[in-house]
Amino acid sequence: MNDLRPAARLPLLACGMLSLLGGVLAGLARLAWDVPALAGAQAGGHGALMISAFFGTVISLERAVALGRGWAYLGPAAAGLGGVLLLAGAPLPVAQALALSGAAVLVAASAQVLRRLVAPFTLVLAGGALCWLLGNLAWIASGVPVVAVPWWLAFLVLTIAGERLELTRFLPTPPRAQRFFFAIVGVLLAGALLALWREGAGLALFAAALLALAGWLLRYDIARRNARQRGLTRFIAICLLSGYAWLAVAGLLGVAGAFVPGHAWRDAALHAVGLGFVFAMVFGHAPIIFPAVVRVKMPYHPVFYLPLVALHASLLLRVAGGLGDSFALRHGAGLGNAFVLLLFIATMAGSVVRGRRAARLQTVAGEVKHGSVRR
Repeated sequence: MNDLRPAARLPLLACGMLSLLGGVLAGLARLAWDVPALAGAQAGGHGALMISAFFGTVISLERAVALGRGWAYLGPAAAGLGGVLLLAGAPLPVAQALALSGAAVLVAASAQVLRRLVAPFTLVLAGGALCWLLGNLAWIASGVPVVAVPWWLAFLVLTIAGERLELTRFLPTPPRAQRFFFAIVGVLLAGALLALWREGAGLALFAAALLALAGWLLRYDIARRNARQRGLTRFIAICLLSGYAWLAVAGLLGVAGAFVPGHAWRDAALHAVGLGFVFAMVFGHAPIIFPAVVRVKMPYHPVFYLPLVALHASLLLRVAGGLGDSFALRHGAGLGNAFVLLLFIATMAGSVVRGRRAARLQTVAGEVKHGSVRR
């Protein structure tokens, strides 16, 4: 099968965005906000919608575009459809089966990438895909998303870490640093596995690996150098560095036991990873990945910093509410988190409009110039 045209990828992206919308509304329902009934009914599936359905769709879509094989698009199609059906109230096993199928396709796509190139970063990306698959299996076996959370977080963390590891090729990274990186990955996976039998010890080990990974990225990632540049390069670097700081916060809280279900700081720890780390990466990489997927221009503008600053401000309030046992603060900050995502989408959409306007002006200018030469 041939690669899909950019226009044909849009429905897959739309399914992922519907899962994002539903996941955000389900999260607000958990914070006692009034939301539409469909989303409110999935308050317990907030993590499944945000990680397995939304991120599973967009990461699988990105991998399929990079691979250029038509069959690889079955992954984002299954993950996106699973999220939509979950929101629509379809039987849970149907949504779970689609999520599992999407993860299996991503694992197969990652294996195909490994056939083309065996490198440290491709191994880590494949490991991240496998974590998504294992998380979905844990979800199916237990019937509750909470058991899958460490594996789902490992899926996101390893996917991001693998992509950043690829760029360390442009820096003189000592061999011992790469060995330490893989030791961290091993501890992360060991913690997720141990959590299936000894939850507290496993999640503490998992958190220690997150903390170590944050330190590694802050030390060796090229973002430290790029932060001294200008424009989009500097913006991406600041997104990355701020995300690594949140990953360290999550690791510190997790070592103190915050990842254990029922812990008073669990909301703070999970959102330090999911919002502070993961969405900071999304904000930074969207101006590169989105144009590659749907073939549109997204010219950089300093307004890109607005949703980033709003993200960190609203998350600081949410974490403070969690640590201070203030539901009122978490309640308000949660709504702020939701508006940040809307602000981000609006900012990216505005960039696309500017890109199209600039392209039209360039075309008109070229036609005028060409006409003048002919005359």
